[in-house]
Amino acid sequence: MPKRMPRDTTPMITNLNDLAALADYSLVETLNCDPEGKANGDDHAPRQVFSGHYVLVSPTPIGNPEYVAHGKSLFRELGIADTLAQSEDFVRMFSGDLTQVPEPMRNVGWACGYALSIYGTEFYQQCPFQTGNGYGDGRAISVLEAVINGQRWEMQLKGGGRTPYCRGADGRAVLRSSVREFLAQEHMHALGVPTSRSLSLYVSKTEKVRRPWYSEGSGSIDPDVLVSEPVAISTRVAPSFIRVGQLELFGRRARKNEHPKAMEELEKIVLHLIDREYDGLIDQTLPTAEMVVLLAREFRSRLTSLVANWIRVGYCQGNFNSDNCAAGGFTLDYGPFGFIDLFNPQYQPWTGGGQHFSFLNQPAAAERNFHSFCTALRPLLEAHPDGLRQLDDLEGGFPQVMQAQMEKMWAAKLGLEAFDEDLFRELATLMVHTPVDYTVFFRELSSVPDDIEPLRKSFYRNLTDAADPEGLEQRWSAWLANWRSLTGSVDREVLSRRMKLVNPKYSLREWFVVPSYQQAAEGNYELLRELQGIMTQPYAEQSNDVESKYYRLKPLELFRVGGTSHYSCSS
Repeated sequence: MPKRMPRDTTPMITNLNDLAALADYSLVETLNCDPEGKANGDDHAPRQVFSGHYVLVSPTPIGNPEYVAHGKSLFRELGIADTLAQSEDFVRMFSGDLTQVPEPMRNVGWACGYALSIYGTEFYQQCPFQTGNGYGDGRAISVLEAVINGQRWEMQLKGGGRTPYCRGADGRAVLRSSVREFLAQEHMHALGVPTSRSLSLYVSKTEKVRRPWYSEGSGSIDPDVLVSEPVAISTRVAPSFIRVGQLELFGRRARKNEHPKAMEELEKIVLHLIDREYDGLIDQTLPTAEMVVLLAREFRSRLTSLVANWIRVGYCQGNFNSDNCAAGGFTLDYGPFGFIDLFNPQYQPWTGGGQHFSFLNQPAAAERNFHSFCTALRPLLEAHPDGLRQLDDLEGGFPQVMQAQMEKMWAAKLGLEAFDEDLFRELATLMVHTPVDYTVFFRELSSVPDDIEPLRKSFYRNLTDAADPEGLEQRWSAWLANWRSLTGSVDREVLSRRMKLVNPKYSLREWFVVPSYQQAAEGNYELLRELQGIMTQPYAEQSNDVESKYYRLKPLELFRVGGTSHYSCSS
C-alpha cells in the first residue's frame, strides 16, 4: 500500500505546474546512481551495469501522441482534474517528452536493474552478457515521484524506449499490450486486490513496430505471423516499483563481494524499501538486522494475502518470476496474465509459463519467490545468528501461512464461517468435471439458490441433455443441500450480500479485451472506454444490456484460439 505521510491540504491539480510542485524524488536523491552512466540520460544501448541502484535515462517520445484513456478513479483519488489528461504539456510528458517539464520536475528519468529467478532458481543466461549485469527495466522508465495528499507515488512510463537493460529490443510497447495492462490495473484495484495503477494511455498516430502475433482464428500455440502494430506509452503508478528481483541483484553482489560497495548497496535498497513500502509498520530506529526480520514477516503476510486474493477473483499472473513480484506485496507487470473462464486448476494463459505458474499453483510459486526474497536478505544477517534463525523460521512457516490465507479465502467465497475441506474438495471435483465458469458460478451461488437451476447458468455442459454417467446432476444437488445446511444459520439476504462482496459479477476476460484493442488500433476507443467503466464496478449489478453482454459464458468457438485463450509474452 502507498506510504502514508503527514496529511496535507493539496488543492485540485489542474495543470502540470500543480503536479510539479509536489515532486519529491526520494530514489534518485538517496540511492546510488550508476557511476558509468550519463547525467543527461543519453544511455539507450545495451550494456553491463556493474553497480548503482539506478541509471539515468531520458525516455524516447512516441511520435504524434493521441489520448486514448486515463485512470479516472486514480485521478479522483489523487485530486487530478480529468481535463489534465488531454492537456498539451501533460500529454507531452507522459508520452515520453521530458524536455519541457516545469521545475522542480527533472527532465531525465531512471531505470533500475534486477536479477532473475524462475521458481526460486537463479538464472544468469537471460542476461546478454551471461553475468546478470544486463537485466532490468528494458522499456520501463520512471519519470516522477510525487507526494500527493500525504502519499508517495512513483510514475513510470511503460514503452518509453530503450535503456541499458533493453537487451537489444526496441524498448517499445504496442497498443494491444498497453490496453490490456491499462484495463487490468484499474479492474484489479476495483476488485479490492493490491495493484499498480493506471494513470494514462497514449498511442502514436505515426509510429508502428512489428511483433509476432496470431493470425485470425489461429489455434497455434506460438505466434504464427508478424504484424505491424501502433506503439503506445502507458503510465503506471505505485508507491514504488522495487521488485524481489531487484533485492536479489544486490543480494547476489553482496554474497559474492562483487565490488567494494556491494554490501552497502544491498543495505541501502532494503532500507529504502522499508521507508517506501513499510513505514509505520517497521520502526526505522531499530538496528538493521531487526528491521530485516520484520520486513520478511510483513512481506510474507502481504504476499500470501495477495495470492489468495488473486485466486479469489480468478486471476493468474502467468509469469510469476521474482522480477515480476513487487516487494511491496501488490500485483505488478501485467504481461501474460489472464482471468479464468472455465475452472481449471492448471489454467495457464502464457504458452511459456508451464504448470509451475498455473492458477492453483500460484501459492507454491509465491513460496519460491519468498525464498528468493529471504536469500537476498541473508547477507545482512550473517553477523546476527539469531536474526538468521528467525528468517529461516519465517521462510519455513510460509506454507502454513499461505494455507491459512487460502482457507480463509475459500470460506469467504462460500459464505462459511470456517473452511470445510470435504465440502470444498467435492465442489472442486464437480467444477472440473461439469465443467463450470468460475466467475459465474460463485456469483450465482451468492444468490443462495434453493436448487441447482440458477447454477446451470455457469455450466459449460448441459447435464439434462446429455448422458451423465458420473451422476453429476445428483452430486450437484447433494452438494448444494450440504452447503445450505452449513450456511443455514445465517439470514439468507445477509449471506447473499456478504458473498457478493467477495464474488465479483464481472471479470476482465480476454475475449472482451481483444475487440477493444483491435478497435483501438483503428482509432476507435469507444469499446475500451466502455470496458473501463464496467470493469471498475465489478461487484455492482449493472444494466440489463451490460449483463447480457458481459455476464455470460465464453463462446465455445473461442477456446484454444491464439491471442484469446493463450498467448506468448510478445508485447
